[in-house]
Amino acid sequence: MKNLLHSHSAFRIFGFSIIATIATLIGVAVGLGWNALFVTVILMIVELTFSFDNAIINAKILDRMSKKWQMIFLTVGIFIAIFGMRVVFPILIVSITAGLGWQTVLDLALNNPEKYAHYLEDAHPTISAFGGAFLLMLAFHFFFSDERDTMWVKSIERHLSKLTHWAWPAIVTTIMLFGFALLPINSHARTTFLAGGFGTLTYLAIHGAIRFIEKYQGVEAKNSAVKQVGLAAFMSFLYLEILDASFSFDGVIGAFAITSNVVLIAAGLGIGAIWVRSMTIFMVRRGTLNNFIYLEHGAHYTVFVLAIIMLTSALLHIPELVPGLAGIGIIGASIAASIRVRKKLDEAEKEKKEAVSTAHAKQKVTKKRAAKKRSKA
Repeated sequence: MKNLLHSHSAFRIFGFSIIATIATLIGVAVGLGWNALFVTVILMIVELTFSFDNAIINAKILDRMSKKWQMIFLTVGIFIAIFGMRVVFPILIVSITAGLGWQTVLDLALNNPEKYAHYLEDAHPTISAFGGAFLLMLAFHFFFSDERDTMWVKSIERHLSKLTHWAWPAIVTTIMLFGFALLPINSHARTTFLAGGFGTLTYLAIHGAIRFIEKYQGVEAKNSAVKQVGLAAFMSFLYLEILDASFSFDGVIGAFAITSNVVLIAAGLGIGAIWVRSMTIFMVRRGTLNNFIYLEHGAHYTVFVLAIIMLTSALLHIPELVPGLAGIGIIGASIAASIRVRKKLDEAEKEKKEAVSTAHAKQKVTKKRAAKKRSKA
């Protein structure tokens, strides 16, 4: 029983997710019927499929934060993820882009979800440009770095690691946004560039603030033993929530292709978000990123692909299945590559130990023979 309640125990980490899932599914089944239950489960699976890379990225950031802020991420962060990012924020986006009052949009969401979905779809170019640019910045910030000793696809990452100046991610992202804006099929060119530019600036502002505060507090980013507290931890928490929003935008819009019931969307995506939080904590406490050395790489390649899909989805219809399958394929490949490397390292370590053991054995034999010669003499 004591092991089950340990902070690293899977039971303790996923316990709340299991209880929340059971309670929500029972509530949906009793209140709305078995069909609604089936839809909720589908939405939950969709959210998990789309957000596994989110959990991996979150784990890296969360590992830098103190235990207190990790708990805030699990408690306050869950509330923001469910009600803020998947209920309130879409309503706010529709209100701004459609020029409608808050109460009007809320009434549409509850009583006329088809019309609300239509307005949300109209806001898709703005959402995609902001989210796509923010995720591009995230991917480029990882790959345009010479601080990483481990590389997965060396033929690509070796060249990208030469672009080490802090401005390169913003420059390349801006060039790509400009390219998308100039495409003949893009009827939202101004929106693409402005919303994308705002996403780029948002990333720069938050990430820059985190680095500045860390330096001000005397915390080196490379020193993983020193955990973020205070303002630095708060900025990282804010960064995680915006990151979650960028990952969840398309999921919310895509959910309307499954159902127009806002309550079911909130329930299914919300439960999925809770599981993503639990997976993040599990990775942090079990050291998953250290055990699977290419997992972080796979997540950032997935982020890049997702960013391109988000920007393209404002121009062409892309089935909701595509980003999910792409993410599973890339992350699966990174896990497989990590396992292969781990096996090689384990075999090399085993051979090293055997060689040392053999050398020790030979030394013992040599010493015994020398001792016998001395005793005879």
